[in-house]
Amino acid sequence: MPEERDAKTAGQELHKAGTTVKEGIISSLKGINEIEAEIVSLARNTVSNALGATGDVAKGALSVSSDVIRGAVQATEEVGTGLIMGAKSVAKGIILGVSDVGGDLITVAGQTTTAAVKGAADIGADVATVARRTVDGVIEATKEVGGNVEKVATTAVVGAIDAAGTVGKTATKAVSDVLLGVVGGAKEVLKAAVPKPSGGESVQSTPEKTPEPAKDKSSVKAKKPGM
Repeated sequence: MPEERDAKTAGQELHKAGTTVKEGIISSLKGINEIEAEIVSLARNTVSNALGATGDVAKGALSVSSDVIRGAVQATEEVGTGLIMGAKSVAKGIILGVSDVGGDLITVAGQTTTAAVKGAADIGADVATVARRTVDGVIEATKEVGGNVEKVATTAVVGAIDAAGTVGKTATKAVSDVLLGVVGGAKEVLKAAVPKPSGGESVQSTPEKTPEPAKDKSSVKAKKPGM
């Protein structure tokens, strides 16, 4: 019957639409993974080559990590998007590149997250998300090279929060909230990293007053009449 054929055709078209979307998403995600892998490789090779050409790896690592982040920020600013996606890949590439030449991963981790947060703020990007993506990239790379993940993660978190503190209270809270749980004892780390109130003021709790014991009425002698 014509009605049955129409219903069957409509069902086939709906199924075809779902399949088309699924295949398109798979293709896009594969493309994103390839792009991220290329960014990691680019950042890694750039950092390791630059540090290999200098005689002072320790000093050069801090400088080149900031330069690479700055370059990534400028690139995304020109394109108009991409910092959130690329932050993790760039950070991972930096740590891998520093590891290739035997640099100090812990110090570079803090420098990398600091530069990323400041760069995100400069172009009006989502500071908290960029901070989290950058920290994720730092930790992922540190795991791959067998570094001290806990110390690197702690330094990365503190660096991100310190940088957010230069942006404003809202940024500090947003970054602190999104990084909560990244490292062991996160609450203590974040509490220590969040900037103190200006003027070095410390809030002291008012000492509690100890209530005086109630007088025992039975122990008070009644006065005699006429006295």
